[in-house]
Amino acid sequence: MIMKKFYSRKGDEGYTGLLGKERVAKYHPKIEAIGATDEASAALGMARSLTRSPETASVLLSIQQDLNLLMGEVAASQENAEQFKAIGVEKVAWLEAQIDHFAQSIEMPKEFILPGNTQAGAALAMARTIIRRAERRMAMLLHKGEIENPDLYRYLNRASSLCFVLELYEYSISGAIKPELAK
Repeated sequence: MIMKKFYSRKGDEGYTGLLGKERVAKYHPKIEAIGATDEASAALGMARSLTRSPETASVLLSIQQDLNLLMGEVAASQENAEQFKAIGVEKVAWLEAQIDHFAQSIEMPKEFILPGNTQAGAALAMARTIIRRAERRMAMLLHKGEIENPDLYRYLNRASSLCFVLELYEYSISGAIKPELAK
């Protein structure tokens, strides 16, 4: 039996490699953005495991797959960035189409809502807030010239909006039609 190693010993000094020859500190803004996006994917996985709707689960899985591509694009070093470019206007448009599709089935609340009427709804709210953090990290990278593709930011922006719509959709199909409103 061959034992696989789950460590490389290359990050013990507080540096990590990008996709290419470059190494950066583990607190580098690119690594922060990748980490927040990875957390977002995990939160989406939790939400996907709790959803009542197979359609919701399928959409969340697609977003998780796209987030893996997005992380690869952010992790690419300058010399091979084009090789990893995967998120473009068509992926953003797909998210917008999903938002429009699910929005037809829900009633938009007139006040702020409190997450938690269902497990799936609460998980989607958590995923939305983590995606928003990844979005803020991506905006910083874009504004500082660390990345050049504005669709990375746009994708995260629309993904967080879709999570909100899906949260309301999950409340609706579960019978928790009216989420709790903040007072």
